[in-house]
Amino acid sequence: MNEKSKAPVARLQRLDGSPVRVLVVDDEPNLTELLGMALRYEGWDVRSAGTGMEAVRVARDFDPDAVVLDMMLPDFDGLEVLRRMRADNDSVPVLFLTAKDAVEDRVSGLTAGGDDYVTKPFSLEEVVARVRALMRRTTVAVSSSDSMLVVGDLTLDEDSHEVMRAGTEVHLTATEFELLRYLMRNPRRVLSKAQILDRVWNYDFGGQANVVELYISYLRKKIDAGHDPMIHTMRGAGYVLKPAV
Repeated sequence: MNEKSKAPVARLQRLDGSPVRVLVVDDEPNLTELLGMALRYEGWDVRSAGTGMEAVRVARDFDPDAVVLDMMLPDFDGLEVLRRMRADNDSVPVLFLTAKDAVEDRVSGLTAGGDDYVTKPFSLEEVVARVRALMRRTTVAVSSSDSMLVVGDLTLDEDSHEVMRAGTEVHLTATEFELLRYLMRNPRRVLSKAQILDRVWNYDFGGQANVVELYISYLRKKIDAGHDPMIHTMRGAGYVLKPAV
């Protein structure tokens, strides 16, 4: 092992500071245990499942940030598990585990919406590295040492207060910055006007909740202008920020 491979890697965490969540799905208990140990060593919260049905149920309760999913399970295959999981969470990244020579499995998995695959036998280090890369690519997590929030092509530096969209700097007022920071710390989560008022303005405006609508419109003009929209209105529920498709 060379010195470069020994260099410490910054620990990933959710944008709210909690451990990232990984679901491991395989019907081989020994393999599941080994993968779980390797992933927990990264400081991640890990759950496991041995069947497709159990995997779908656990995913619904656990809300994982990434899934390590075996193609072959005793009840139904990984593609069906993926389809059912994506019905509940259409953006969770999935790393398929496939048999060494099953090229058609890999093609089918990626075509069906899987994000990556490794073939058995594999090294635990490779799986951890692939899962880490998936979570960074889909921006569900940041390094604990980072001051940078990243969602899609939008970045916000909490130290320097610099905001960039697709490589172009965006100039925000102090209030716009705090609003965007709150949205980016809760990507894909619908935030109500009351939640936004409490967190950004620190008190309840009562009947003046339209101040949120006003500042959301300001942000949209600066963040979404000329790009696919990232800030969405969920009628009757609030607002959500997510990567542009």
